[in-house]
Amino acid sequence: MQRVTQGMMSSQFLRNLNNNLKGMDNLQNQLATGRKLNKPSDDPVGISFSMRYRSELSANEQYQSNTNSATSWMSFTDTVMNQAGEVIQKLREMAVKASNGTNPQAALDTMKAESEQLYEQIVDIGNSQFNGKYVFNGELTNIKPFTLENAATEVPDTGLINFEIGAGVQISVNVPGSRVFGEVADADNMFKITQDFVTALGAGDFTAINKAIGDFDSRMNKFLDVRADIGAKMNRIELTDERLKDISLNVESLQSRVEDADMAAVITNLKVAENIYQASLSTGAKIIQPSLVDFLS
Repeated sequence: MQRVTQGMMSSQFLRNLNNNLKGMDNLQNQLATGRKLNKPSDDPVGISFSMRYRSELSANEQYQSNTNSATSWMSFTDTVMNQAGEVIQKLREMAVKASNGTNPQAALDTMKAESEQLYEQIVDIGNSQFNGKYVFNGELTNIKPFTLENAATEVPDTGLINFEIGAGVQISVNVPGSRVFGEVADADNMFKITQDFVTALGAGDFTAINKAIGDFDSRMNKFLDVRADIGAKMNRIELTDERLKDISLNVESLQSRVEDADMAAVITNLKVAENIYQASLSTGAKIIQPSLVDFLS
């Protein structure tokens, strides 16, 4: 039978007291941070889940940022295309008015001057910039795609700018200028038909003026097709953004279950640990206090 000495009792007491202090320290950390995972040793399995959830949330935040950027880009594109559509409509209305053979040349010259201004406006729209980037020059967003002198014969870049809005899911946010304003060889190239209309007004060429009406109608229909595509993409991005928000909420909920402390339980356990600690000190004082003289007396 092993003899229990005073030293053994003191060592066991101090060991238990130290364990109690560590438990209190852990509970106090949880109370201060609101988290039950403050270091890997708190829960190795929980830490692995926590890291995975944090990685998923980080990726999801980037996807949400991309959807917001994509929406902003396409919303701007749609806005400037609406402005271009208004210019086309004004030119068409002018062509209809000018097609009346009773208009004197002076009236046609006035329309010609206004049409020249509208031509400059459509070129300006073709050179629209969003956050310092030309939206109708494909991937070459730092280069102006059109000039006043040669817009009808200039070929903008056709590269697509893709944003990743999900794991392996990309969507192009830009529209090549050639699709919006027409290829160089297109009969309804926006810049060419506007210049031809200006020339026809100056020459009093009613045949060419009448032709311009059909040309403007053709380009307007293509404008509407592009805007419909933009609208469809924006709807898709909006649905994707809602799904990403739902995913974030679900992952945050799972993360909270793994990381967050139950504050009511922490406070209760800390109070119990403090009481145990105080009781241990009181009991230990009685056990360790006797000296050799006490035993001999």
